[in-house]
Amino acid sequence: MTTAEPASIALDANGVRFAALSWSPDGDHDAPLALLLHGYPDTAWTWRHLGPALAARGWRAVAPFTRGYAPTGLAPDDRYRASDLADDAVALHAALGGDERAVLVGHDWGAVTAWAIAARGRQPFARIACMSVPPTPAILRPFRSPRTLPMGLRQLRMSWYMAYNQLPVEGTLDRAILALWRAWSPAYDGAEDAARALEALPDHAHRRAALRYYRNNLQGGAIEGFTTRPRHPALYLHGGADGCMQAALAGLYADDYPAGSVVEIVDGLGHFLHLEEPQRVNARILAWLDAA
Repeated sequence: MTTAEPASIALDANGVRFAALSWSPDGDHDAPLALLLHGYPDTAWTWRHLGPALAARGWRAVAPFTRGYAPTGLAPDDRYRASDLADDAVALHAALGGDERAVLVGHDWGAVTAWAIAARGRQPFARIACMSVPPTPAILRPFRSPRTLPMGLRQLRMSWYMAYNQLPVEGTLDRAILALWRAWSPAYDGAEDAARALEALPDHAHRRAALRYYRNNLQGGAIEGFTTRPRHPALYLHGGADGCMQAALAGLYADDYPAGSVVEIVDGLGHFLHLEEPQRVNARILAWLDAA
């Protein structure tokens, strides 16, 4: 028996004090770990539908507030690169007692993190599922050909917020975060989720941390590690009506995904597809994880 209400836990990993939500099968202390990673502008509460579904299937689902999102602490070294996020996930796997059965699910920056782990020669997760952000090489591919350049230019327009987040805009996030939820999943009322995101960014330091994800990863030496091609197969789901990352780009280049991957465009859903139609999306994720 499981409950939809998560337990709140705290643990130390990779030099950061993490807060997390957890859903577990009652009485099963040996359940395999499912680590769930959120993105921007979002929180661990984004997994409030998938967490209970995983627990009902026998998984111990843990959704941390990622570094910089309260009540998790700030990065002690002020680093928020994709490699740091991947190191966090590996350290959380160890701190939570994960074993070779553990799985990883990531959305948005959580997907970036999962792709970074999938690019490593060794990683501790038996299965990986990503949503809403494809591997970075797939995003950059349209710029390599005049035929697909219009697609790349369209994505640049959609990604205006990345340039915006390079500016000192911490004081504008109250408006910007709600606007992003409306634009990225226009058929979904994300007001509650946007409010939770702002609760996780209660002051200038935490807002700066969330923006450092963009500032760190789009500067100089960080780019090389950010664009490494993944090696391990993954499930990749992308909403057909995503207002953040165009679905055509995400599904165009099959060879940018590791062999054995499954790529699916989920018609009619936006960027936060796992919140828009939880049962539909959860079924796809559970089927992939059950095949581990």
